[in-house]
Amino acid sequence: MKMFLKGGWVERDERIDVVNPYSGDVFDTVPEATSADVTAAVDGLVEGAKVMRAMPAIERCEILRKAATLMRARVDEIGTIISTEEGKILAEGKLEVSRAAETIDLSADEARRLAGEVLPLDAAPGGAGKLGFTLRVPVGIVAAITPFNFPLNLVAHKIGPAIAGSNAVLIKPATDTPLSA
Repeated sequence: MKMFLKGGWVERDERIDVVNPYSGDVFDTVPEATSADVTAAVDGLVEGAKVMRAMPAIERCEILRKAATLMRARVDEIGTIISTEEGKILAEGKLEVSRAAETIDLSADEARRLAGEVLPLDAAPGGAGKLGFTLRVPVGIVAAITPFNFPLNLVAHKIGPAIAGSNAVLIKPATDTPLSA
C-alpha cells in the first residue's frame, strides 16, 4: 500500500507491518509518515480547502455517490480486508462496508441540502418586519483521527459530512487498521 499525499500516491522506505490479530502473520505493510510528510499534507490541504470551498454542491454530491457506489461494488474485497486486519468475522466486515456506503450516500444527500436558514424575528420585541439568517460555511480543513473498531464506517462518518460541507480532510487512521480506513 502507498500513502496518498498532496493528490498522489507516494512510497516510503520505512514501513509499518499490518498484522492479522488471529494468526500474528504480517499480511501487508503501509508507509510510515515522517514529520515532513505531515507538513506536506497540511500544505496540500490548504490548497485542497480552496478547491473544496469553490466546488458546487452537485459536484460534491456526485463525488460522494461515486465513492458509495465503488464501496458497494467492492464489498467482498473490502469486507475481507476489514476481517483480516481487525479480526471481525467476514459477515461483519461486509456489513461495515454496507454501512459505510450508506453513510456516504446520506452525506451526498446533505451536500445538496446544506444551506442557510431565514428566520422571522418578530417573536422578540423590536423584531417586527425583520428577518435573521444563518449561512453555513466550510471550516476549511478537517482533521480526523479514527479508532480501530469500525475502521471504514467511522472514517465514512468523518469524511462524508466534511466533503458534503466543502471541507478538505486529513485522515489519521488507527495503526491497527490502516488498510480498511
